[in-house]
Amino acid sequence: MAFVRNFLEILVLVLWLLVLGRVLVSWVDPMARNAISRYVVALTEPLLAPIRRLLPRTGMIDFSPLILMLGLGVLLRFVSL
Repeated sequence: MAFVRNFLEILVLVLWLLVLGRVLVSWVDPMARNAISRYVVALTEPLLAPIRRLLPRTGMIDFSPLILMLGLGVLLRFVSL
């Protein structure tokens, strides 16, 4: 059981860091021209796209990474119990 809990904690943490990386990449390389930028976008887009479709349009600000990071934080606390 401890193995599964540790695996889930690491998985959620890695996803959280990838989403944070996506936010940082969007500031530095918004068109994702770099290979690393494209890789981070490709890994996080399947998680962010459904959230983005549910949220109302807010102009140029995308709140989907914030919602996903909050959800992953809650999930991490739940798994850590």
